[in-house]
Amino acid sequence: MAQVKNISIVLKPKINTEFESILTNLITWLIRRKKNISFLKKEEERIAKVLKGDLKNLNFISENELHSDSDLIITMGGDGTLIGVARNVSKNSPPIFGVNMGHLGFITEFTKHEFFDQLEKALKGDYEITTLSLYQVEVFEKRKDEPKFKGYFLNDVVLNNNQISRMLTLSVESEGEHIYNLAGDGLIISSPIGSTAYSLAAGGPIIQPSVNAVVLTPICAHSLTHRPLVIPDHSSVEIKAARADESIKLTLDGQQAIIIGSNETVKVTKKKGRTVQLIKNPERTYFRTLKEKFTHGARELK
Repeated sequence: MAQVKNISIVLKPKINTEFESILTNLITWLIRRKKNISFLKKEEERIAKVLKGDLKNLNFISENELHSDSDLIITMGGDGTLIGVARNVSKNSPPIFGVNMGHLGFITEFTKHEFFDQLEKALKGDYEITTLSLYQVEVFEKRKDEPKFKGYFLNDVVLNNNQISRMLTLSVESEGEHIYNLAGDGLIISSPIGSTAYSLAAGGPIIQPSVNAVVLTPICAHSLTHRPLVIPDHSSVEIKAARADESIKLTLDGQQAIIIGSNETVKVTKKKGRTVQLIKNPERTYFRTLKEKFTHGARELK
């Protein structure tokens, strides 16, 4: 693998005192290694405060330039920061080195205390990649062939009622076959990597990331027979309101939301050729992470 020269750093929305110290050390560390460092233009004022106005040796780029102008993207925050970058990947996007600045962090591979040694290897091209697929969400108006909205998610898409304290009824189909009419608070459609997020909290199964599947997880279903359903990820899923007076909120990865009407159909498909490359932590495995983050399968030894 080629050595990394151009590095972009994407930050979580808020910086605490500890974060300021780590970021300052990281910038100094990268400059000593003669790397080109970029931040997003919207962060320029914040970075100026952290570095006491010393912005020499730093570049500021637009979000549109982030993936094309970088050999490596470092995200510093939590899973949400990484997911926000991942949803906008292009065909030639660079790998992402995720640093977890919080506590939970499931997708971010490296902790704020240990990442420098592994980053040193990554800068030399010595790393392994985890490849994750993005999923496409399209919204179609009735009798229209072109979507009025198109977006992507890495973790999940959620459909729930846009009206407070009211049950939502959805008609759910896959590959043209009706699955059920779901009455309840809504529906989560989750990727394997997203199965440990909202879907898990709503009673969905944990799906190992290499499994080619998606899970449909009802949210507080009115019927006890509506259980989480795992289907192949090559299948499309279509959802629409089962009643004419529904107003539905559609949310992608908990970060982007739109309102859709009762005459519109949502189609979810795995997007071929649109993948996210995450640099792996060689000291971390999936099941070890489950145990650490969720105490999954842990038992007290007597």
